[in-house]
Amino acid sequence: MSGQQLLGPQEAARIREGIAAAVLGVSDDLADSLEHDAAGYLRLVDASRVGAEEAGRLLREAVQGARAAGHSWDTVGRVLGVSRQAAQQRFANKDKDAAPSGASGNPDAPERRILTPLIAFNEMAALADAGRDGWHLVGYGAFFHEVEASDHAWEHCRVPVVSGGRHRRLEADGWIAVGEGWFPWRYYKRPMPPAGTDDKH
Repeated sequence: MSGQQLLGPQEAARIREGIAAAVLGVSDDLADSLEHDAAGYLRLVDASRVGAEEAGRLLREAVQGARAAGHSWDTVGRVLGVSRQAAQQRFANKDKDAAPSGASGNPDAPERRILTPLIAFNEMAALADAGRDGWHLVGYGAFFHEVEASDHAWEHCRVPVVSGGRHRRLEADGWIAVGEGWFPWRYYKRPMPPAGTDDKH
């Protein structure tokens, strides 16, 4: 069963070339070592393994992102070239995707709650509402965000994970990264100044 092709040949080739370049570019000498050093090929295997693991992680999170955007398992399966059942069996990880309870078990810990069900198109509005009420993001997964109570308002944003320069600018402006990101997004938060102050972020 072949997948529904949404990318053109040049786009697919660009991805393949980018992955190969990342694997070979892991160190300055890896590509050169392949001319004369048998051990270089073992390093190439290890670098390729890391690349494959990362590609697998991105695919899992991309599938969850498609689900969070409202696409059915049938549609996702068509893109992957597998049946709905096969896509669901492979990518629906109920343990990992289940929202946590929101309780930390520590009675002195700040209160936490779960915002769910969320999708890609309403999660930022939900975080904006929660932030105005003093809740800030501490965790996330497919269809949920976990927020924690505080005594001041927060603002939240998300940016694509590959926006390296933008990530540095956000952190320089006081934004705090939350977790490792949930492909294709990385999430940030920062406390808002108290009402009535002139402090501008």
